[in-house]
Amino acid sequence: MSPAVTWVALVVASAVCFGLKLAGHLVPEHWLAQPRVARTAALVTVALLSALVAVQAFTTGRSIVIDARLPAVLVAAIALALRAPFIVVVLLAALTAAGLRALGMP
Repeated sequence: MSPAVTWVALVVASAVCFGLKLAGHLVPEHWLAQPRVARTAALVTVALLSALVAVQAFTTGRSIVIDARLPAVLVAAIALALRAPFIVVVLLAALTAAGLRALGMP
């Protein structure tokens, strides 16, 4: 891909993001106060974060990979279910991945 195409794509993506933010400010406030809209917004946030975690944890390039990240995510999920503080969750996941990689798991 040429640098010109990259810059055009970057400018177009930036303009789209700006337009979406502007549209969000122009939406009447009483529309956003409805319980269904608030519930949907909360669910979309969770879905996007979950998708990001899944992509980062289970893919490398264009392929799905099962490596030390999978047990680390499972340990983090268990720690979250047990209501551990966030820093403890992160440390447990990091130590799990590091320990498994030290034992030779990719």
